[in-house]
Amino acid sequence: MNEIKSIISDIKDGNIKPIYFLMGEEPYYIDKISDYIEKNVLDEAEKGFNQVVMYGRDVSIEEIVSSAKRYPMMAERQVIIVKEAQDLSRTIDKITTYAESPQPTTVLVFNYKYKKLDKRKKSYKTIAKNGLIYESKKMYDNQVADWIRRVLGSKKYQIEPKAAQMFVEFLGTDLSKISNELDKLISVLPADTIINDKHIEENIGISKDFNNFELRKAVGQRDILKANRIINFFAQNPKNNPLVMTISLLNSFFTQLLMYHGLKDKSKASVAKNLGVNPYFVDDYSSAARNYPMRKVSQVITLLRDADVKSKGVGANGMPQADILKELLFKILH
Repeated sequence: MNEIKSIISDIKDGNIKPIYFLMGEEPYYIDKISDYIEKNVLDEAEKGFNQVVMYGRDVSIEEIVSSAKRYPMMAERQVIIVKEAQDLSRTIDKITTYAESPQPTTVLVFNYKYKKLDKRKKSYKTIAKNGLIYESKKMYDNQVADWIRRVLGSKKYQIEPKAAQMFVEFLGTDLSKISNELDKLISVLPADTIINDKHIEENIGISKDFNNFELRKAVGQRDILKANRIINFFAQNPKNNPLVMTISLLNSFFTQLLMYHGLKDKSKASVAKNLGVNPYFVDDYSSAARNYPMRKVSQVITLLRDADVKSKGVGANGMPQADILKELLFKILH
């Protein structure tokens, strides 16, 4: 986030590069920078003649360069934004010649999502020298909750650890989706609110009692009644509770539990650091470790792998997803 702030701060200060090559696996920040340039580099009167949005599937590098070499009309700069630029991946190296001597009155922005330039190539080195390259890296699951806290903190909100984890488990690492849902919450909750699971249930529609977080907790505590209530709810709402996600999250939990068993220092701070979890959740692992010795944890991981294969239609003989989950939970809990 600091790199994003620095890029936007430079643009605000008038330190604008002739080329912005925004690339990488996480589209959220690519869109953030591109949208800021689109909205702020030119004023409304200048945009009509001097701002163009192109799409990679519809243009060639030659056409982009031709537009970039033009001079602005009654403005200091022109802005050209190439969205979905990854569709130009086969010919993107042709931009090198232009990048060697870019038009100083043009701001050329490439949104090169889900791909990246080879750092060894001349195209990368030339753009990096005369413009700016930003690589947006995909966040890991265990980083997203902290990202949510930082985003909300910058807007004078807080969030409880369980509530942040609910977002991660329901929406994964898709920062754009998470950001949209956070905006919904902010629009209805006053500043300084500490967001909890009830707020999420009431405003986002994620059940505070029937979700993967609560299932994981029930399994860890060997609470058979609660676990069965949750999976019955999942069976009735399969679209909102895909089996592949449930298996993935349970697998992460038991993999971390295996690591927990191997730790010599089981203090809260040590466990949180080594497992990459919020200290708030450490008690869940301590409790689960008493219910699942290391040998049983290894067996559970094998069961989860088998269930994952079945969920993808291998060796399941058309078995319904709900039945795969029920069978899995029975084997884990008994």
